[in-house]
Amino acid sequence: MPYRAPVSDTRFILNHVVGFSGVTSTERFAETTSDMLDAILEEAGRISTDVLAPLNRIGDKHPARLENGCVVSSPGFAEGYRAMADGGWIGMSADPAYGGMGLPMAVTTAVNEMMAGGCLSLQLNPMLTQGQIEALEHHASEELRALYLPKLISGEWSGTMNLTEPQAGSDVGALRAKAEPKGDGTFAVSGQKIYITWGDNDFTQNVCHLVLARLPGGGEGTKGISLFLVPKLIPDENGHPGVHNSLKVVSLEHKLGIHGSPTCVMQYDGATGWLVGEPHKGMAAMFTMMNNARLGVAAEGVGIAEAALQQAVAYAADRKQGKTPVSGAGTIIDHADVRRMLATMRAEVFAARAITLSCAVAIDMTTATGAADWRARAAFLTPIAKAYGTDIGCEVAHQAVQVHGGMGFIEETGAAQYSRDVRITPIYEGTNGIQAMDLVSRKMMDGGEAAFRLIDEVQRGAEEGRTAMPELAGDVWTAAEALREATEGLLAQPLNDRFAGAAPYLRAFARVLGADAHLRAALADNARTALARVMIKRLLPEHAALLAQVKEGAAGLYDISADDLAA
Repeated sequence: MPYRAPVSDTRFILNHVVGFSGVTSTERFAETTSDMLDAILEEAGRISTDVLAPLNRIGDKHPARLENGCVVSSPGFAEGYRAMADGGWIGMSADPAYGGMGLPMAVTTAVNEMMAGGCLSLQLNPMLTQGQIEALEHHASEELRALYLPKLISGEWSGTMNLTEPQAGSDVGALRAKAEPKGDGTFAVSGQKIYITWGDNDFTQNVCHLVLARLPGGGEGTKGISLFLVPKLIPDENGHPGVHNSLKVVSLEHKLGIHGSPTCVMQYDGATGWLVGEPHKGMAAMFTMMNNARLGVAAEGVGIAEAALQQAVAYAADRKQGKTPVSGAGTIIDHADVRRMLATMRAEVFAARAITLSCAVAIDMTTATGAADWRARAAFLTPIAKAYGTDIGCEVAHQAVQVHGGMGFIEETGAAQYSRDVRITPIYEGTNGIQAMDLVSRKMMDGGEAAFRLIDEVQRGAEEGRTAMPELAGDVWTAAEALREATEGLLAQPLNDRFAGAAPYLRAFARVLGADAHLRAALADNARTALARVMIKRLLPEHAALLAQVKEGAAGLYDISADDLAA
């Protein structure tokens, strides 16, 4: 079944669930009218459905390849990229001073989700460019911004992120890449980087790499790392791509999925680079890009979940197999277990989309107001959105294969591709375990204030909904209270106990936030009550078991020896 971008559901969540009207009420984003939003979502939906979605299977069957040191992209990818670039979709939230639209991040996130649902392999390219744009806007010199931003925003040039090395994955501080001053304001960057998404392509004029490396005198660990902008082609005096820099693509990784997206091993041999930000403070600059990418990856997980769900529903509505006690379509969609799977999938997709857009709204309110509370909210929601959105992407894609039965295991149906493609997203930009550990440590350095404010908001919404929907609202309020008590207990735990319960705590928080989103949706539109009931009555109760794990901490985990685990 062809993918259809979820325009109406996205519009509903923005208008009725996540408070997007607060964003458009600010002076900063006042020009983002309802009519403009509708036009943007409709056009982005059209491109995602008509232009990008047909490329999805092509990229899987005809992967990117390396020829003579250059990447050759999958058939049709150049045209698909051009449609995104020419439509201005890459620079939606970028500074208008450099050619961007200056739109809210919530709009960019919604569009990114739809385009990822159409073709994740290709959408990864502009998503990384968007992150580089934001990093340069915040940390680069005016000279670098003036030269690079217009080209990146227009899509003439693309951007990448280079952190990982063979011995330095999540432990970025173990990197060995180095940068030597050349005496003319530039640096010679040397080292090897792996897992570089879209490290090269054949449809942009230049590829601009943000590379972490250590300057002479840089201390050990992350505090001694600097960030450098290293272009594939060094711009000449007129800003046009000039001579080839001293860098190359060594090889492409052979991957489980996203075959249309080339994942490169990059080699830098004294390549000319420019410092971005302050010396030895590269991680702060790179985290600007990484946080942007974490929200982008959350949207990618939701996008694949939506696409996989759509295919599963279409298959279930058509496949005849067995008889059921209920009358209906006469297909497997009448079977209670199939209906359970599909209803669960739809409820999860709605919740994950709402949490992701809520995070984007908090970022927009931070941009518009500078308020510390909004900044803390955005920071707190980012790991939840990233981990939950990508976990749900995997779970929904997995269930979509199950709905297909044996046909789901057959590549020709396309169901397996979604499961293969989305599997990378819980690993991207810091594994989901790292996201959870960040949530219970750095994001709790405020004594839990950001967490408690969100819980308060959920309970206020539930109180307001008691009259119209007492049963559902009561369950949401009770779950939020349990989350409050668990948060108080978490704050009293030693750090390693927090880490042991971090993943279940994050999922429990997402369960409560997802239930809150469904309740708000049902209160705004009674037709959404049935789906809200699935979330609140069938999925929300999982929070109790999750919070029991949080309370347990690390107890017993280290009683099991490594030998016992290997037995």
